[in-house]
Amino acid sequence: MKRRDVLRIGAAGGGTAAVTLAPVEFARAANGTEAAAGTETRTVRGHLDTGAPDFVYLPVRVPRGVRRLAVAYTYDRPQVPAGTPGNALDIGVFDERGTELGGDGFRGWSGGFRAEFAISAEETTPGYLAGPVNSGTWHVVLGPYTVAPQGLDYEVTVTLEYGRQGRTPRPVHPPERAAGRGRAWYRGDAHLHTVHSDGRRTPAEVAAAARAAGLDFIVTTEHNTSSAHGAWQGLWGDDLLILCGEEVTTRNGHYLALGVDPGTFVDWRYRVRDDAYARFARRIHQADGLVVPAHAHATCVGCSWRFGFHEADAVELWNGPWTADDELSLASWETLLRDGGEWLPAMGNSDAHREPQVVGLPQTVVLAEDLTRRAILDGIRAGRSYLAESSSVRLELSVSDERGQYAGIGERLTAPSGTGVTVRAEGSGVPGGIVRLVTDQGLMRSETLPAAGDGAVTWQTTVANVGYVRAEIRRAPADGGASGIPGEMVALTNPVFLESSASG
Repeated sequence: MKRRDVLRIGAAGGGTAAVTLAPVEFARAANGTEAAAGTETRTVRGHLDTGAPDFVYLPVRVPRGVRRLAVAYTYDRPQVPAGTPGNALDIGVFDERGTELGGDGFRGWSGGFRAEFAISAEETTPGYLAGPVNSGTWHVVLGPYTVAPQGLDYEVTVTLEYGRQGRTPRPVHPPERAAGRGRAWYRGDAHLHTVHSDGRRTPAEVAAAARAAGLDFIVTTEHNTSSAHGAWQGLWGDDLLILCGEEVTTRNGHYLALGVDPGTFVDWRYRVRDDAYARFARRIHQADGLVVPAHAHATCVGCSWRFGFHEADAVELWNGPWTADDELSLASWETLLRDGGEWLPAMGNSDAHREPQVVGLPQTVVLAEDLTRRAILDGIRAGRSYLAESSSVRLELSVSDERGQYAGIGERLTAPSGTGVTVRAEGSGVPGGIVRLVTDQGLMRSETLPAAGDGAVTWQTTVANVGYVRAEIRRAPADGGASGIPGEMVALTNPVFLESSASG
């Protein structure tokens, strides 16, 4: 960027560092005329060096009489040395209400998934919000996610189409209740993407895949936009509850806003140093949703979680097919459990974007009072849940004492310290799978399920000897166990806690 092209350097509406360029002017705005039809186009070219700010704002002076705004952009992708990130440039737009962090001006985001988008009152590109194109200063926002050593050359073309504005359709949002089975275990996938962000599936295809996977609920979680909240009309039913959400994709990690009020938008333009995360976590809670850090140990640029867990309600421990990242997340979560402080319930979600990624691999199975938004979120928050790779897998865990007390997943059994307890885990759907009982002392019991895949494991201990117990089912390790590395995860419960009473 040349200095004369930069209007100001500052923060993104109170968030992380940003640059605002000189505005794009249109002739009809300059001379104050208004026409009934026709188009005007302007193109801006620029260059970003390595170390560019997180966001570059291009002001666009929109005159009266515009019915449609369209934006197209390109950027170069030079070759880079192996192991060096190349160019990746995201894009979105804010309307005349401004770019203030968390403000009302947000009109859409497509990240790096689309080369163009358009907005009008009647309709809009997926990822963007339909509504009038009012006069004033709009801002096209560029997000240089990574910049090659050679820098990044970009070109942005803005086209205004003049004419009478249409009527904006009122969005139809999913209901908060499905038929349900009363108090029961409900299976869901709470991290999914469609064409409204960087997914390839339509909402209809995701809903069909969810039903095929045997799911009872899903959560729509597009990157940095709420546009999909109104995209599910006709796709819910007595058999499928659809909740609204967002994947908030910051430069210091991603988190899920789960089950928020329809239409809730959560801003993403900040880093840890900006001290803004807690503000938006509160916004999610005010919208009756949950805050869930996602894929905390992912290795992609900006994906690993750095904000801490103080504001979180749960954590996505298992993301997609089980990998070394998930094993690391499990170890970190186990450390938090063993430290004895505040614990976060674990979740498992597919993060599915496109074929052949499987919706419902994995899934969170929640014990809820009914198949409603509130009951599902309450069950997740309480940790009354387990994680499974498919709907064919079941894993139960309970602890009972010699006095007849009982506690299930996410619950607490309190008794005198010397009280004997029986731990029972029961699994099905995993022929030859290995059931493991893990406590704050480590792995305490391991048994292989029979060929039919159904079986139970019990273990006797006392309240004094166990702070918590959890169960998991894994496949047999590929090397027969020679390396000491356990096999692939198939199912995993949240813990049952044991606590010594004062009389003990």
